[in-house]
Amino acid sequence: MKTSHRLMVSCLVLACLPAHAALPFKPIELKDSEMSELRGRYVMPGRIISFGIVMQSTWTNARGDTIGAATSLQIQQSTIKPQFYVTTYSSQGNGAAPTQGTGTVIGGAGLNASAGVTQVVRAAGDGNGASNNVAINVSEANQVPSSPQQMGQALTSGGSITGSGAAGSVTVSAAASGVKMQIQANNNQGNALQQIAQGGVLQSTTLLGGSNLVNSMTQLNVVLQNNMPTVGALDCSLTQLKGLRSMGF
Repeated sequence: MKTSHRLMVSCLVLACLPAHAALPFKPIELKDSEMSELRGRYVMPGRIISFGIVMQSTWTNARGDTIGAATSLQIQQSTIKPQFYVTTYSSQGNGAAPTQGTGTVIGGAGLNASAGVTQVVRAAGDGNGASNNVAINVSEANQVPSSPQQMGQALTSGGSITGSGAAGSVTVSAAASGVKMQIQANNNQGNALQQIAQGGVLQSTTLLGGSNLVNSMTQLNVVLQNNMPTVGALDCSLTQLKGLRSMGF
């Protein structure tokens, strides 16, 4: 074929192509609003076979008195209704009785309206220690893991479970919006709060006395089904790649 004929055929082919097909795989910039809609959607449907939540809060005062609670939730493919189980605990120390807390902390009204993971420690005393920890554990398995034996009292939606001791009182409550764990320490030593609600995790500790030790922990456990790609799925991907040859790739 002569050069002029080749050029004519090429022009006809390009003229017949739609405008959007002239530059295949042309990169475009995604807006932040579009990217936000993709957050958390990288797991294929049905691959999550087990999901669990563990929350624990412990308050120890200057005398060694301890008050705390632990709650757990385990959801699997066969689970019909998720259920929280709560255990409260307390113990009494043998040191000198703690003095009345005299500290004052103001502000913080907007913490309950925060989004994502919020961790805050506010202290108006001496010799205190506090830690807020959030952990996300993702593992893979060939089959649904066996359900752990649930310990403690079952927590129903709209209900609450309380416990008390020499160090203070603890309340774990559940509502349609989420679950909340609160500790109110005796002798005006302060308070601690953990909650999972409105799509976020909040851990807040306020210390008004001295020599208190507070630990708060929230752990999310996710198990993904460990399935290797099947021959059919791989063949489907290769078949789609063959279409790139006609475009010159």
